[in-house]
Amino acid sequence: MTVAVNNQGHATGRMTVDGQPAQRPRHPGRWRALWVSLFAAFMTLLDTSIVNVALPSIERDLGAAAASAQWVISGYALAFGLALVPAGRLGDVLGRRRMFLFALSAFVVTSALSGAAPTTGLLIAARLLQGVAGGMLIPQNSGLIQELFTGAERGRAFGFLGATVGLATAAGPVIGGLLLATFGGPEGWRWIFYVNLPIGLVALVLAARLLPAAPRAAWRGGHLDLVGSLLLGGGVLSLLLPLVDASDGGVTRLWPLFGLAVVLLAGFAWWEARTAGRGGVPLLDPQLAHTPGYAPGLAIGSLYFLGFTGIWLVLALFFQDGLGYSPLRSGLTVTPFALGVAASAVVAGRLVARVGRWLTVSGLTITVVGLAGTALVLREVGGDRAAWAVVGPLLLAGLGGGLVTSPNATLTLEAVPVRMAGAAGGALQTATRIGSAVGTALLASVFYRILTGSGHAYPKAVSDALWCACGLMLVALLLAIGELWQRHHHHHHRDRPTPQPQDQHLRLG
Repeated sequence: MTVAVNNQGHATGRMTVDGQPAQRPRHPGRWRALWVSLFAAFMTLLDTSIVNVALPSIERDLGAAAASAQWVISGYALAFGLALVPAGRLGDVLGRRRMFLFALSAFVVTSALSGAAPTTGLLIAARLLQGVAGGMLIPQNSGLIQELFTGAERGRAFGFLGATVGLATAAGPVIGGLLLATFGGPEGWRWIFYVNLPIGLVALVLAARLLPAAPRAAWRGGHLDLVGSLLLGGGVLSLLLPLVDASDGGVTRLWPLFGLAVVLLAGFAWWEARTAGRGGVPLLDPQLAHTPGYAPGLAIGSLYFLGFTGIWLVLALFFQDGLGYSPLRSGLTVTPFALGVAASAVVAGRLVARVGRWLTVSGLTITVVGLAGTALVLREVGGDRAAWAVVGPLLLAGLGGGLVTSPNATLTLEAVPVRMAGAAGGALQTATRIGSAVGTALLASVFYRILTGSGHAYPKAVSDALWCACGLMLVALLLAIGELWQRHHHHHHRDRPTPQPQDQHLRLG
């Protein structure tokens, strides 16, 4: 059984048996299933950023210290990242519909618990559970796309997923600001969580009706690699914990955890190889490391989110603390980026089957140009004019970002067998979560260091932080160019005619 390759040298994800295409029957309701899954994904991803604008209100209403309140955001991100790979594997084993419905139900319940929390401690606990539920749901999206779509349709589906990720990330501050403006008062922040209840219940009813059930043979007899799950979970926790607590000195206080993370992740790699070698079913099959496009796509995605995610924090700090913008106005100022991502991700999904890795290379180049333009503008333009001056550069950066996220997901997962789709998608999401955590801590550190050393020169601080993001994007661009060359090299050798025995005899003679 091999992977079919198209005329650009890109794997199509269609498996062949004895050289003949093995076409899986297309599910008639696949597009409706995709829309309901994206609807739920938008809600869970929105909760990674929507709470930022409500944090001051939470601190005032519950009397929470700033460091404790920060865990309302950090705890969600941490639990979300820990759940991704095991939940993806459970979806492979038990069926994605089962996992999706369970995770979505849990997300609705934990949203209600978060909104009703009477104390900071209970709110943090509810947010940790909500993060687990969100992390259980997201891998089912990429798994469903792998399961229901093939060829060019798969690229389009990942394009819509990329647009959803981009919109949810950037729209959080805007929607949060609107909710706080609508539901005023000291407890208005609770509607940040309560709004998930009607949306989640509608999504739950639609998902129960529209998501296809896995055949019984697909999940009977499967199992979860518990040792691998514990090793990976411990490694990711040790890596993320100092980073998500960076604002409270976590990197300085908890730096030994980085060494523990290396040990646990190395142990995880050894255990997975051992499990596969003994004929078991590992959490992440070591074959993924040799799957065309998977390892480079993982690295490119991590580096992109390393530079991408932190810019929202430094821009919010600049506009709100430096220029005195309200949270809503600050969120609206960065909306052009979200609009650019949404537009280009959908288009990129249609083009990726024909253009391939060139989309990622082009997207990273455009993103770097857009962010560099934003850095130059904000260094020179302040006050009310800044909001208008950054519209063009941020829109350009967003257009480039949409050409990165969805094509990279497609190209990373295109040759992954469907039986590994959930775990592979979960690992890709975990890599981007780690990149996001590292990038946020890094850019915030750069911003505050420059701010302190320059006598609170906010334009210089935000500009230097954005230049740092550009540098990270350039490293991702170099990796994408290297992977593009590798695909071209593989295509060139694959198409070279094999000398026949008589030709070899003539040459030797």
